[in-house]
Amino acid sequence: MTDHPLIPGLDVVHRFVDRPDGRVHLVEQGAGPMVLLVHGFAETWWSWRRQIPALAEAGFRAVAVDLRGHGGTTSSAEVPAYRTEALVQDLLAVTSALGERSTVVVGHDVGSPVAATAALAAPDRVRALGMLGVPHTPRGPVPPTAAFAGLGDDPAFYVSWFQTPGVAEADIEEDPRRWLAGFVPGLSAGAGTSPGPDGLFFVPRGARMSDRFPRGPLPAWLTEEEFDVAARSLRRTGATGALNRYRNLDRDWADQAAFAGAVIRQPALFIGGQEDATTTWMADAIAALPQTVPGLRISAVLPGCGHWVQQERAAEVDDLLVEWLRGLPDAG
Repeated sequence: MTDHPLIPGLDVVHRFVDRPDGRVHLVEQGAGPMVLLVHGFAETWWSWRRQIPALAEAGFRAVAVDLRGHGGTTSSAEVPAYRTEALVQDLLAVTSALGERSTVVVGHDVGSPVAATAALAAPDRVRALGMLGVPHTPRGPVPPTAAFAGLGDDPAFYVSWFQTPGVAEADIEEDPRRWLAGFVPGLSAGAGTSPGPDGLFFVPRGARMSDRFPRGPLPAWLTEEEFDVAARSLRRTGATGALNRYRNLDRDWADQAAFAGAVIRQPALFIGGQEDATTTWMADAIAALPQTVPGLRISAVLPGCGHWVQQERAAEVDDLLVEWLRGLPDAG
């Protein structure tokens, strides 16, 4: 094994899977039942750098993808190309290209609803579902942008602020490293970020999201060298692909009408951070998981943990994932 210079035990193979309008980049390590890892906003496969070798050592085939517009996966100029339906098809294409009929899918942040939609849309292809940070939320009665607009327009909820092409890009792409250096600590445990209108998730009129970011050292769980990998990737790809995920929320809502009232029956896991604003906003959805995801086997909210669950608390997340995976049918 040739260890990665930053992460002992990380020895991945890079691959590309063709799709009609481009290709999907992935990394893999290990042999055994496949576990497909799906990252979150403005990240890449790198966010799973601690889980990949742990899963491989435990006897699983760990596969981490870059979503469209991130890392080494092809971008598209068309906003609808980033809808969840298209991302699900990418996951299924990767599964087939790697010679697997079905897979476990584990998503973090925006990757979690992509994974959950895959479980709903292709229950014969997704045999288990892992959700980190963001719980499954059934389709609501109104389009998401209408719901977020109801939170106010001054300051505007960040999802609403992301909707206009070019606005958030100007903030992020002016200096991607500096932007991430405020965003990442701001969502980490100990930042004291308010989930309300006075916090960084709400943008006053004429301001930028980064105006409310904390400025200081990186959190203890993240080295400068690890951070540089993520910052270089965002600088190379730009922010549009990541932001376009949010610009498809209403399309996703329309696409998912067929799943209204459906529940996810595959074996499932949820891990959140107690200090993640999402845990506050979506407390009702977390409490409802036994009804909306009746296959739920493990649900854990980690104290002293922020949004970056698998990075902030890598060892605990690794243990929970392996425990859950080993309990699945045909786990190997």
